Amino acid sequence: MGKTLVLTEKPSVGREVARILNCSQKGNGCFIGSKYIVAWALGHLVTLADPEVYDANYKTWRAEDLPMLPSQMELVVIKETAKQFGVVKNLMKNPEVDELIIATDAGREGELVARWIIKKVGWRKPIKRLWISSLTERAIREGFSHLRPGKDFEALYSAAECRAEADWLVGLNVTRALTCKFNAQLSAGRVQTPTLAMVVEREKEIKEFVPQSFWTVVAATASFVLQWQDKNGQARIFAKTKADDILAKVTGQPGEIVDLKKEARKEPPPLAYDLTELQRDANRKYGFSAKTTSNIMQQLYENHKVVTYPRTDSRYISEDIVPTLPERLKTVAQGPYAELARTILRTKPKVSKRFVDNSKVSDHHAIIPTEQPAMLARLSSDELKIYDLIVRRFLAVLLPAFEFQQTTVKVRINGEIFTTKGKIVLGQGWKKAYSGSFSDMETDPEEAEESIQSLPEINLGDKLNGLSFKLETGKTKPPARHTEATLLSAMEHPGKLIEDRHLRDVMDQSHGLGTPATRAEIIEKLFNSFYMHRQGKEIVPTSKGIQLISLVPGELKSPELTAQWEQQLSEISKGQAKPQVFLRGMREYAAQLVSTVSDSAHTFKHDNLTRTKCPNCGKFLLQVKGKKGEMYVCQDRECGYRKGISQISNARCPECHKKMEIRGEGENKLFHCTCGYREKLSVFKKRKENEKGSVNKREVSSYLQQQNKESLVNTALADALAKLKK
Repeated sequence: MGKTLVLTEKPSVGREVARILNCSQKGNGCFIGSKYIVAWALGHLVTLADPEVYDANYKTWRAEDLPMLPSQMELVVIKETAKQFGVVKNLMKNPEVDELIIATDAGREGELVARWIIKKVGWRKPIKRLWISSLTERAIREGFSHLRPGKDFEALYSAAECRAEADWLVGLNVTRALTCKFNAQLSAGRVQTPTLAMVVEREKEIKEFVPQSFWTVVAATASFVLQWQDKNGQARIFAKTKADDILAKVTGQPGEIVDLKKEARKEPPPLAYDLTELQRDANRKYGFSAKTTSNIMQQLYENHKVVTYPRTDSRYISEDIVPTLPERLKTVAQGPYAELARTILRTKPKVSKRFVDNSKVSDHHAIIPTEQPAMLARLSSDELKIYDLIVRRFLAVLLPAFEFQQTTVKVRINGEIFTTKGKIVLGQGWKKAYSGSFSDMETDPEEAEESIQSLPEINLGDKLNGLSFKLETGKTKPPARHTEATLLSAMEHPGKLIEDRHLRDVMDQSHGLGTPATRAEIIEKLFNSFYMHRQGKEIVPTSKGIQLISLVPGELKSPELTAQWEQQLSEISKGQAKPQVFLRGMREYAAQLVSTVSDSAHTFKHDNLTRTKCPNCGKFLLQVKGKKGEMYVCQDRECGYRKGISQISNARCPECHKKMEIRGEGENKLFHCTCGYREKLSVFKKRKENEKGSVNKREVSSYLQQQNKESLVNTALADALAKLKK
């Protein structure tokens, strides 16, 4: 009887699967057992060919060679991982192997990793698919006992391949067109450009915003505060004379309670986490980038095996998961979660359509803890923060609604209406999952004010005497800059930005820009291309980013068009749309974009040009803000030279305690702080010696090594590896 080859996406998963399948013999890039051989990819081993593979003329970037529209897209083996591809290929060609099990990540891109290898090797034998939502031993064993036919996932593969080919056709063509036309390192893409456009548009709104002064009239009793409102419920008054008139009219007058409403209200639990919502909360609470959260989630899923599949777009679980809830609760019943988890177990978990809904689970259910106990002591500080968010949200969705009584009071004072609200908590419900913890999610400031105000016993018709009145003033504020949390929301629901009602309705039904799995990568790419940078938590577009949005064709900035494509990809993955139709549209669109760029009358200006010449090609270098400091970058795309100028270190300023930058080279290295503090490397070493009694050489060395890494010239190999990571 022949052997079965199991193909995983990464060595770590391969080792775990091999252990469970009793493949104990270590081979070259694989593990061998009596029935199974387990091998792995290293992410993608195969990718779409570069343009020069189709035509040698494409080696040189020239506008006249565009658009590049190969009749058939070709696959090539990635050089850096060719050795492992050879291992997998030889195993597939081995006559003893008569069946293949795809065990790559259970998602669109995971399917593509395996299928491209299969296509490149020319595998023709039977294929089965391991489709699991967690990497615990039990999930893997159950998955192997319920393997699915490979043909069930051919539509998913088609969607993945269409996504890759569309990004090649649009991204490479428009990037070359922009670079050739404007003689600058400019790039654009199907998802990244409309995402950047949202950041640039927000910055424009802020710059054009003109603040307006407004006034509010406030009345205070001994125990609570009321605010004047007009007939439409508006409290802000934009004419000072009107505010003065109202103040004069009510000052010294008594009030009468003319309306008193007491409503018992319920606030249902939040929905469970999908990846995007988790990234939003992690950014709001801890300032984590979307990419950081994705990486931490992958560790919790793959290495610690304590959470389910992270790259999901569902916030619900399916009915088959319900019987496992008690065991998952027992697993998390430790440390700060013990008491609440045991309480839920005693009263039996409350499951409703807000948590369990088969119709709203596509490839994977919401992110929840697995049945594998977490060794909390083994989790890093950041892993613990993300795990804490997931566990508390899991407990919250199994708890009853938050119940409160809301009292709304209307008081008439000399013909003017003043109102206030108060809230009395009747039952904490799901908010118990957050009370007193560092994961208590921030409430809306207005809600917080409402909940703080406690009203005394009052009745309809009561007279209020001895009221004090005052005017309060304020200014209207511009819209806030995007943070990664709000940008993720805008990518997920770009329909909110569309005025056309019909289009907005279409967008609300669509998947937004990108997918939960790709949004973090897109945002990171925009930072790495110097189109935007972080200012604390805020995202600020650079001059390069603002100019790019003015240069790219209008339709490429359109969130509705891009989201409609994402919708088409989703339909292809379900077998409801034809890949050929989608790709034909992409080819036409790529040609149209090239034509629009070449006809453009715009110009591009480097406003970050220095007088420092590139040591390789002699052109003036550009000064840009990188993720970890400032750097010089050659303006010539083909040269690719880059060098670090400054590096944000972990060394804290002795005066203001912020992280300092390291500038300069060798013994001339200097620590800089934004507060103005400066310190030579030699002085820094002496200070550390005085603080600790001896120089902590390892600490100093780590700062300097990090600086040196950033200063490395960007080699061709580094470029290839960067491409490999995407």
